[in-house]
Amino acid sequence: MYVSEFIRRLEEIAPPHLAEEFDCGRIGLILEGTCVVETVACALDATPHVAKMAAELGVDALVVHHPTFWEPLHGITGRNADVARPLLGENINLYAMHTNFDHADGGINDCLAGELGLTDCVKGSLEIVGTMTKSFAEMAGILGCGLRVWGDVKEVARLAVAGGAAFDRELIEEAVELGAEAYLASELKYKIARESPISCIEATHYALEAPGMRALARREGWIFIEDIPKTTIVP
Repeated sequence: MYVSEFIRRLEEIAPPHLAEEFDCGRIGLILEGTCVVETVACALDATPHVAKMAAELGVDALVVHHPTFWEPLHGITGRNADVARPLLGENINLYAMHTNFDHADGGINDCLAGELGLTDCVKGSLEIVGTMTKSFAEMAGILGCGLRVWGDVKEVARLAVAGGAAFDRELIEEAVELGAEAYLASELKYKIARESPISCIEATHYALEAPGMRALARREGWIFIEDIPKTTIVP
C-alpha cells in the first residue's frame, strides 16, 4: 500500500486526537521513506539497535511507541544520528504513536490489563481497574521484571494498571473512586508513594508498555523487534 494509506491505517489504530497536548509535533510520521509500504517492523523505542535491525530486515516502515526525537532538533548528531542513519540509508519510514495509543481501544493499557489477566475492567481517564486473577509474583513473571511495592498488597483484589510513568496523584485518586486497592505503573516518585491513599506497585517502563506493541505487531502481521534495557539488581 502507499504510505498515505498506511498512515490512515495507523490513525485508525491510534487516532491522533486522543494524544495528550505535550505530544503535539512528536507523533505521526517522523522520518519519511519509501512511498510504498509492504513490510513493517514494530518496537517500543527507536533505539540505534532497533533502527539497525529494521534496516537489516529490509522493512519499509518502523512503528514505535515513544517519540524518537523529544526535543526540537537543530542538528542530527550523536545518538539521534545513530537512529536516523540506518533508517534514512534504507529509505525506511518512521512513525510514532504515543499517548494516542495509550488511550486507544486495544492500545497499551488495554493490552497490559489483558496480559495480566484482569477481569471486570473499568476504564479511567488513563488507568484501567480490574479484578486480579493472578498473584503479584505471577504478574512479575508475566512482565519479566521485579516489582517494587509500597504498602501492603496481601488483600488486594482490585488493581489499577497504567503503562509508563503514570504515577500521578489525580490518576491514583480516580482509580480509588473506581474501586482500586493498589496501583501499578512505572517510575514512582517518593512523594507520590508517601501520599498515595493505596499501595503503589512499580514495574519497569519497558515491561509495562512493550506488551501493547507486541500485541499490535501480532494483530497487524508485523515484525516485533525486542530491545529490553539492561538492568541489574545489586543486593
